[in-house]
Amino acid sequence: MPSVRLFARSLAIAFVLGALPLRYLAWLLTREDVPSADERELAQGRLLASGLERLGATYVKLGQILGSRPDLLPPGWVKGLARLQDRVEPIPMTEIEGVLQRAWSKEQRALVASIDPKPLAAASVAQVHLARLATGEEIVLKIQRPDARPQIERDLVLMRLGARAIDLVPTVELLSLPGAVERFGDALSQQLDFEHERENNRRFTANFKRVRGVRFPVVIDALSTGTVLAMERAPGVKATDLDQVGGDRHELAERGGRTILKMVFEDGFVHADLHPGNIFLAADGTMTLLDLGLATEIPEDMRRPWLDTFSALAARDGKRCAELFYEYAPTVGTSDYATYERDVALYLERLYGARLADVEVSAVVSGMMNVLRQHRVQIDPVFTVVNVALLVAEGLGKQLDPSVDLVLLAVPFLLAAQLTAPPGRPPRRTIPRSE
Repeated sequence: MPSVRLFARSLAIAFVLGALPLRYLAWLLTREDVPSADERELAQGRLLASGLERLGATYVKLGQILGSRPDLLPPGWVKGLARLQDRVEPIPMTEIEGVLQRAWSKEQRALVASIDPKPLAAASVAQVHLARLATGEEIVLKIQRPDARPQIERDLVLMRLGARAIDLVPTVELLSLPGAVERFGDALSQQLDFEHERENNRRFTANFKRVRGVRFPVVIDALSTGTVLAMERAPGVKATDLDQVGGDRHELAERGGRTILKMVFEDGFVHADLHPGNIFLAADGTMTLLDLGLATEIPEDMRRPWLDTFSALAARDGKRCAELFYEYAPTVGTSDYATYERDVALYLERLYGARLADVEVSAVVSGMMNVLRQHRVQIDPVFTVVNVALLVAEGLGKQLDPSVDLVLLAVPFLLAAQLTAPPGRPPRRTIPRSE
């Protein structure tokens, strides 16, 4: 990769990110009142999101992932980054046609009669267009942005160099930045290969073949390649448009909860890019899950620790929660375990007397992540993916029908998983106890 391009890109990144503090200062100076701590935090998150948007696909995806990590970032930043889930500027149809020309043979192109130039959705790696086959059937095409792969590969080189340099600072070493960048690179590589998404689609479809009302889009193999994914059009409306959802909302809410619980506790294979924009709800109660490029498999030997952690959280057992988070954390930076354990227990004690169905679960998890972050106890990435999936299910369920209790729905899944889960891997570390 030419060093001149890397240097030019590094200057562009430095310029955009370096301007963020100045933009934040300008926001403070133009306010007529003194913003609260929450307002300042949210403004910082929104400014960060806008900066990442300017830097393109790699940084938009980074922002999306960071926006699902309440264990790493404060709540206002997470909320500010949420806008990156579905607000990406589309590219012109001429560039899309160029991708199709390289991906398809003349015979494949002849199968498609027309493509709507206005995208249905635009994301950091691809955008989705409505198309019509020569037979008259309506389909959707997920088409990779032509600049996505080269830009991502260039940015990952710079991220790896930066992570290694920053990791030399003793106070930052705890973050394990080089390893985090490698995991981020692996996730992006999966999303750049649509063959990988097709395989995930087949696996999810097989896992749910006996589950009524849950489906995944049928892939049209004859038109699908590594950069183009052709699928049937999902019936219904996005879960972001709940006012347009028909049918039995209580049934839909429970179905969404059970879908995620099955992935987590029964299959150990979880949609890792789940948000309401990737869920379609039909009037007949059918739920279709989209955008399957990123999925996480819970390792067999991590299922038992995760089940124990979920059980401890549900039982509001602060002591056991603190132990499990500490034992399986990739890194820990606290030197005062007793204070850390006390803070976890105190936080969960605040929930006593309230039914879990009445608790805003996203706020509960965010608060727990705040405690872990304050004590520099990282959460295992597998736990993060599972937590985000459960939060999406809980949030969607409460919007469809506030009476639905995700924890109550989880009980049969949890009991069955406890009986069948294999022994867990040994903890990474032992609990320090004072003599």
